[in-house]
Amino acid sequence: MSAHATAVLRCEVGYAGTTRQITARPVADPYGVESVDIGGRFFFKPVVVGRGSRVDYILLYAYLDQDPRPVMVQEAKYLPPFRSGKKPYLLTGEQHLYAGPVERELIYRCWLRGVTP
Repeated sequence: MSAHATAVLRCEVGYAGTTRQITARPVADPYGVESVDIGGRFFFKPVVVGRGSRVDYILLYAYLDQDPRPVMVQEAKYLPPFRSGKKPYLLTGEQHLYAGPVERELIYRCWLRGVTP
């Protein structure tokens, strides 16, 4: 792997028959990462903290968008050791989240690649 390789987390997030791909790369400051709107009902926020190919930890947040403010549905934290290498591997498995008065379903799964120990 090159000295300039960067770890990449790629998530497929599905809601109401539509799937979005969201990519996250290592950041030093997790507070600067913005949530992604999913179908006007959910927000999804993948945060990879580290630098380059080093990953210190990964946080995944899912929120239900409702008044007066979004409500957290899930927070998942992944800690090292992570598998190293260029080939992506499924980090999260397939996650099904249900929220709101009519139990709307958000489905996601995330793959990680490019990590060095």
